Amino acid sequence: MAASSNRIMLGPLVAAIDQGTSSTRFLVFNAKTAELLSHHQVEIKQSFPKEGWVEEDPKEILQSVYECMDRTCEKLTQLNIDISNIKAVGVTNQRETTLVWDKETGEPLYNAIVWLDLRTQSTVERLINKTPGRNKNHLKHKTGLPISTYFSAVKLRWLMDNVEKVHEAVLSHRAMFGTVDSWLIWCLTGGKKGGVHCTDVTNASRTMLFNIHTMDWDPELCKYFDIPMEILPKVRSSSEIYGLMKSGPLTGVPISGCLGDQSAALVGQMCFKDGQAKNTYDFPVMSDHGLLTTVAYKLGRDKPACYALEGSVAIAGAVVRWLKDNLGIIQTSTELEKLAADVGTSYGCYFVPAFSGLYAPYWEPSARGIICGLTQFTNRSHLAFAALEAVCFQTREILDAMNQDSGIHLSQLQVDGGMTSNRLLMQLQADILCIPVVKPSMPETTALGAAMAAGAAEGVSVWSLNPEDLTEVTSEKFEPQINPEESELRYARWKKAVQRAMNWETTEPVNNGNGALFID
Repeated sequence: MAASSNRIMLGPLVAAIDQGTSSTRFLVFNAKTAELLSHHQVEIKQSFPKEGWVEEDPKEILQSVYECMDRTCEKLTQLNIDISNIKAVGVTNQRETTLVWDKETGEPLYNAIVWLDLRTQSTVERLINKTPGRNKNHLKHKTGLPISTYFSAVKLRWLMDNVEKVHEAVLSHRAMFGTVDSWLIWCLTGGKKGGVHCTDVTNASRTMLFNIHTMDWDPELCKYFDIPMEILPKVRSSSEIYGLMKSGPLTGVPISGCLGDQSAALVGQMCFKDGQAKNTYDFPVMSDHGLLTTVAYKLGRDKPACYALEGSVAIAGAVVRWLKDNLGIIQTSTELEKLAADVGTSYGCYFVPAFSGLYAPYWEPSARGIICGLTQFTNRSHLAFAALEAVCFQTREILDAMNQDSGIHLSQLQVDGGMTSNRLLMQLQADILCIPVVKPSMPETTALGAAMAAGAAEGVSVWSLNPEDLTEVTSEKFEPQINPEESELRYARWKKAVQRAMNWETTEPVNNGNGALFID
């Protein structure tokens, strides 16, 4: 892209901050062609202070955003692309991760508690015990969610109960609560000097404090969790100008898009019709099969909200990290694909990675990870294959639930995210689902969705979301290659393994056969 005349031809650009659990990225797209022009990525450290606890440093998250923005702008300048053409910035983020900070000093009052953290298990049990019939779905009619460690309200409750600084800041009206999007937008728009304290409907719908029918914070839900409404961010649509960047190379550029990562991927995949999996609806469908009802997006202040049924395969990336960091059987994620491809089968080995309990469709926090079906013949290649299969089986469980809840039989699955570069995984997914799997050739659909929402916002309007104006996403299709009978057999064995993983972490007395009792 050497000639300076290319600058003019590019037209308006839109950027996206993609703040995920394990890394932060900043990406810049051409608003007319959706082409990715440049990006930069920085890894985020996680800390595990106790078993089941997962934290991240809010300042490190913010610093990583600044670093990615600076480096991407440098790369664009080297490509002779004028960064003044960046007309808007969108934010997409890991959802449910919970932060509290002091609005007067701008300082975080504790580390960010990451979505998969399990410390709130006793809080959840206490809440469920006080509901009629000990029903974990007690709040589902308003929130679309079960009472679970997954969501932000219980994390916030834990912080208020257990961290003196947070407790004091709440009492002295200095505390601000937010998910990662709120923290970033507040800091980027000025922080303690007039920063905008807001979130969007998609992130708000994952807190258990938000009513998905009224589309606002619910006083009864806040009372249930005993959380003061004044600490909550203002809820806005997913596509409007929230405020302007106050520092760095993009000072003065509006932040005008905000979507939780799964919702951003829906927009980036251009799932604007009922029955697409990723599946979206313009009215909330309540699940009878363990799925979440969530806000998919609301693309403008005066636009209607769209809803989605969602099941989370929460642990896909974490399985790879565990095999690499904890077991040391692979050095890189690409090695996993090679190891698994070497054997082409798990040889009857099944891996249920319930590291933080089981999420959709079970919502069983007492489950723990297991590997079963081992023989003397089993080696690390079979384990690698079983790990990839586990991701596919979890997806199959969720798709089965979706078909039952929605009454729409899904004819293909659209995929995105880091693991889609694993071709063996994509083929396995098609084989286990018995339907085609479609992967966009540009895998950054989450960031693209945030950029689209930002570029389409009123007052920016450099990106059209009319279906006829959207650039056709080129994609690759993986067709099923095994017979359905074999697929069903393997799936049945997986379901058996899942049952073995259930109710592991209990406080029931266990008899060891010698008349002595142990507590596990």
